Amino acid sequence: MFFSLLPLPAIYFGAGQFSLIAELAGTFGAEVLVVTGRHALEHSGRLSSLFDALLNAGMHLSHLVVDREPSPELIDSAVSTYRDRSIDVVVAIGGGSVLDAGKAISAMLLYDYPVERFIEGIGNAAQKGFEPHDGRKIPFIAVPTTAGTGSEATNNAVISKVGRHGYKRSLRHSAFVPDIALIDPELMVTVTPELTAASGMDTCTQLLEAYTSPFATPYTDALAFSGLEYFSRSFLPACTDRSGDSSVRGDIAYAALMSGIALANVGLGIVHGFASSVGGLFDIPHGVLCATLLAEATRENIAELRLNMPDHPALHKYARAGALLSGVIAEDVASGCNHLLEMLEEWQELLRFPRLESFGVAIGDLDHIVGLTRSKSNAVQLDPAAMQRILFNRL
Repeated sequence: MFFSLLPLPAIYFGAGQFSLIAELAGTFGAEVLVVTGRHALEHSGRLSSLFDALLNAGMHLSHLVVDREPSPELIDSAVSTYRDRSIDVVVAIGGGSVLDAGKAISAMLLYDYPVERFIEGIGNAAQKGFEPHDGRKIPFIAVPTTAGTGSEATNNAVISKVGRHGYKRSLRHSAFVPDIALIDPELMVTVTPELTAASGMDTCTQLLEAYTSPFATPYTDALAFSGLEYFSRSFLPACTDRSGDSSVRGDIAYAALMSGIALANVGLGIVHGFASSVGGLFDIPHGVLCATLLAEATRENIAELRLNMPDHPALHKYARAGALLSGVIAEDVASGCNHLLEMLEEWQELLRFPRLESFGVAIGDLDHIVGLTRSKSNAVQLDPAAMQRILFNRL
């Protein structure tokens, strides 16, 4: 057995941990850049209390608002604004887009180059002047307010440019794993049911795809399965009648954290392959895309495994996940896989995940999308026809 592991952030997990931010940020220096979303923290009063705590600790404060998935223009503009302020630490508090923006800014503040110079796979390397990032960065603290991407534990920041020649690609280095991840479920209790469902399905997708990755290890299997256990007992309550319960939110936050650690080490599957291609062409929230594609993608993976590799370990993992998520003891691998598909379909209908056509995707776009989609970490290699079926069935 051979495997390597990325570093972990220092993790502070639990209700009330938000109060530690000023103290933790102060260990890096006096100049702090706080990156947030536009509304949630401010409306709750937490933003003003954080600013007071930082200022009372003698820190000098800059504040950037991010209200969309980070584009190269957003990152370059922020870096240009704050490069000369000798920032000692970047603190990002928000959903996955905010965390990715903060992570990318911390990675670029020491450079005069545009961020596109270091983004993976956005075109011809020679034409773009691509070069690997050397990992130097400003210390970074990640504080998620949604349970979804697991960005608080990953080594990449997703950067998006939407349009016909757009992309959704990663700025990546092992050093970009946050220095500190602070996860406080109390920050998540006011998240809307729609966002809870979408971000939760991103977590579920990441757990399943990491669990069945061909690069999975016993370590990542343990993390992914543990995440699925906590996810299974609290996902629907978090979306419905117990959304204000911090213990329920804590279960999903834990699942998201496990998904982030697992995916950073073994990669993700075809749904996230589509997230890169579809997400670059159409303005569709990442969690929504995961939610609407997961059942169909899992169906195609299972069908391919059943047909050509019936003893493949991934098929047994799908069956174990099906028994766990459905709460039904599986008589055999086939029934376990069926339980998984039934559960994913049930969530899809109950939570009314939108179809692709509502974001402008049409049947004429499918060839182009499939041609752009790559997924070396999927449970099984899918041919273009299978990839087309996944998309067509969710138009």
